Amino acid sequence: MKVAHLAGFALSSAVLGVVISYSAATETLPENASPIYGVTIPEGYRDWKFIAPAQEAPPLDELRAVLANDIAIDAYKKGSLPFPDGSILVKLAYKRKQSTEFSPATVPGAATTVQVMVKDSKKYPDSHGWGFGRFVNGKPVDVAQHETCLACHVNNVKDHDYVFTRYAP
Repeated sequence: MKVAHLAGFALSSAVLGVVISYSAATETLPENASPIYGVTIPEGYRDWKFIAPAQEAPPLDELRAVLANDIAIDAYKKGSLPFPDGSILVKLAYKRKQSTEFSPATVPGAATTVQVMVKDSKKYPDSHGWGFGRFVNGKPVDVAQHETCLACHVNNVKDHDYVFTRYAP
């Protein structure tokens, strides 16, 4: 099986996408790629559009924000499932902390993870077309944590193309 990594680039002046390049000679993942899927953190993702917030209860006790590239944004706006190939979702997770300026408010504290989902039905046929990446301080986490990604999505959101996040009104 050939292994790929992602690099952000402009498909046109309006659409941000990904290019997939293969390393057949070495069959090794780039150092910054997630195990199992070979997903990397996409360039420029912090400038992508906001999909929705989320809050995790303890023990995670996190605030999360989900961003998407233009391909995924178009699918969300049209309400079309499954998501088309090229869709990328990025979840930013932070520990919750009480605001020092306004005590009833909860604000992001320390960053915990960046999680990435990449839709490529040809590359990831065994995971329903999705590749997963989970990163701490820009580095991929271990295989055991990545093994839980697919199972959780399959068990809970099969009817929404394996994606938890809905477009916030």
